[in-house]
Amino acid sequence: MSASDLPDSTMVLAIARAMLEGFDNHYRRFRACASQAKGHFERGEWQAIQDLSRERIDFYDQRVAEAAQRLDTEFDLGRLDESIWPQLKLQYVGLLIDHRQPECAETFFNSVSCKILHRRYFHNQYLFVRPTIATEHLDSEPPAYRSYYPHEIGLRATLAKIVADFGLEPPFADLERDIRYLLNSWRDFLPRPFRAESNHQIQVLSSLFFRNQKACIVGRLVNGSQEYPFVVPILRDARGELFLDAILLEADLLDSLFSANRAYFLVDMEVPAAYVEFLQKLLPHKPKAELYTIIGLQKHGKNLFYRDLLQHLRHSSDTFISAPGIRGQVMAVFTLRSFPYVFKLIKDLIAPQKNTDAETVKRKYWLVKHHDRAGRLADTLEYSDVALPRARFDPAFLDELRSSAGSQLEEDGDVVFIKHVYIEPRMVPLNLFLETAGEAASRAAIHDYGLALRQLALANIFPGDLLFKNFGVSRNGRVVFYDYDEIDYLTNCNFRRLPPPRSPEDELSGEAWFPVGEHDIFPEEFGRFLLTDPRHRAYFLEEHADLFDPEYWSGIKERILSGQLDDVFLYPQAIRFCHRFCHHFGAC
Repeated sequence: MSASDLPDSTMVLAIARAMLEGFDNHYRRFRACASQAKGHFERGEWQAIQDLSRERIDFYDQRVAEAAQRLDTEFDLGRLDESIWPQLKLQYVGLLIDHRQPECAETFFNSVSCKILHRRYFHNQYLFVRPTIATEHLDSEPPAYRSYYPHEIGLRATLAKIVADFGLEPPFADLERDIRYLLNSWRDFLPRPFRAESNHQIQVLSSLFFRNQKACIVGRLVNGSQEYPFVVPILRDARGELFLDAILLEADLLDSLFSANRAYFLVDMEVPAAYVEFLQKLLPHKPKAELYTIIGLQKHGKNLFYRDLLQHLRHSSDTFISAPGIRGQVMAVFTLRSFPYVFKLIKDLIAPQKNTDAETVKRKYWLVKHHDRAGRLADTLEYSDVALPRARFDPAFLDELRSSAGSQLEEDGDVVFIKHVYIEPRMVPLNLFLETAGEAASRAAIHDYGLALRQLALANIFPGDLLFKNFGVSRNGRVVFYDYDEIDYLTNCNFRRLPPPRSPEDELSGEAWFPVGEHDIFPEEFGRFLLTDPRHRAYFLEEHADLFDPEYWSGIKERILSGQLDDVFLYPQAIRFCHRFCHHFGAC
C-alpha cells in the first residue's frame, strides 16, 4: 500500500472510537449483571444468580466478536494495511486518558486486534504488551470504598450504618443480635489490650460481593498503622429475612474465599482498579491477575498473567520439564520449577480406554469454567498461540512433546508456538503427597479428599476418575480436583448397588456379571479401587463411610433435580455465629 492509500487520521480515530464503544458496551452489560444479582439475592433466586454468573463469562467473547465484525463492516479492514495498527493504538490511548476502566479497555483492544492481525504483530508496537495508562490512584465518584469513624457515633451504631448503607430490601431477622456476635468475634481476634488510636476507622468497599446464596461485605479495620481485613457474609433465612452469618478474619480463610477455584464474584465496580488495589492490601500475596479474575474480569486477569509469564521468562533460566506425577493418558503436562503453574496440552493420541477425543476434552474444560467450582476444581487459563523460547526446552523433553502432542506445536526459529494450552496453578498430586506425609497430615488430606467429593456433589459435579493422582494439594492444604476428561454433572450419573453374585464363579470373576450402562456408578467399589492402603481406608471411614452408599449420591441427585440448591460454605461451620453462639440461636 502506498502512502497515498493510507487512511487519514480521522478514519483511524473513528476505528479507535468504534473499538472503545465495543468495550464500553461490554462493561455496561458486565455491571448490569451485578445489579441484577442484588435483586436476585434479595428475592432468594439462587438459580438465577448461578445462571447470571455462568452467562456473564461469555459476554466478553461475544462483544469482541461483535466489535471485530463492526470494524470489518464499517471500515473494510481487508483493504487496510496492518501497518496502521501502531497509529490506531496511539489514537486509542488518547481516548483512555479519562476512562474509568483503561486497563480492561487495553485488554479489549488486544482481543479484537488478535482476531484480525497475524501473530507476527503480537508485540508492544501493535498491542498492549505493556500497559500505558496508570491506574494506581484512579477512583470513582462516589469513591470505591466508604470510611466510617466509630468514635463519632459508637462502634455498634457504626456497624449498623455500614449494613444499612448497602440498601438491601429484606429486613434483618435480628441485626442487633448479629452485631453483638460480630463484636464478640472481633474482640477474640484482635490483640489485647486493644486501644483505639486517633486514626481509627472502618473502610468498606461500596459494592457487595455476590456469589451463589451469599452477599459479602468486604472491608478492613484501621487502627493507627495496623490494618485488619475482614469479610462478613450475609445470608437469607427460611422466612426470607437476612442475617450476618460470620466474620472472616484469618488470612487463610480470606485467601480461600478469594480463590479462582470458586465461581467468580458478581460485583458492581465503576473503577475495577480501585477495587483490586483495595483487595491487594487485604490479600498481599495474591497477584493482580488472580484478583481481577475472581471479581469477574477474567480476560484482563488472563492478560496480566501472560505479562507475568513473559516477565518471569526474562528473569529466569531454568528449562521446562514434565510435571511431577503419573503421566496422563489425555494431557501432556509440563512446568518450570521456578514458576508455580503447569501447562497442559491435549495429546494427539488419547489412550483408547479413555473413550474420548480432543473436542470432548475441550467441552469438559468449558463445563468447569462455566460451573460453580465450589473451591474444589482448579480454574484454568486457556490460551492460543503461546510463544515460548525454544532454548527453555531441554531437547529430549521437546522431542517427547513432539511425539505426544506434535499437532499442538509449531516451531519457528528460536520460538516454539503452543497452538492451544491450558494453564493451572501447580499443586502436589495427592498420591505423591500421601507418600511422604506423616500420620496427621495424611489423615487431614484423606478427610479433605472426602469433603471435596461431598462439596463437588452439592455443586452437581461428579469427577469421574476419583484416583488420588487426579487430585492435588494446594499451597493452603486444600484438596482440589484437576483432571477433567471424565468429569460430568452428577445428575447425568446413575448410582447403583452391586447386584449379588449368582455363583462363586461370579464372585471370583474379574469381569462384571451384570449389564453396566455408560453412566452407571457403583459407590460400593470406591474403597476397593481408591483406598488400597489400609491406613487411608481407615482415615476415610472415620468421616466418609456414607460415600460408599449409592443412596447418599442418589439423594443429592434427587434434591438437585427437584430444584433444591445446597450452597457450599466458603468457610468452616465452626466460625458461623449460629455455631459459636448457638445457645442464643436455639437448635443449630
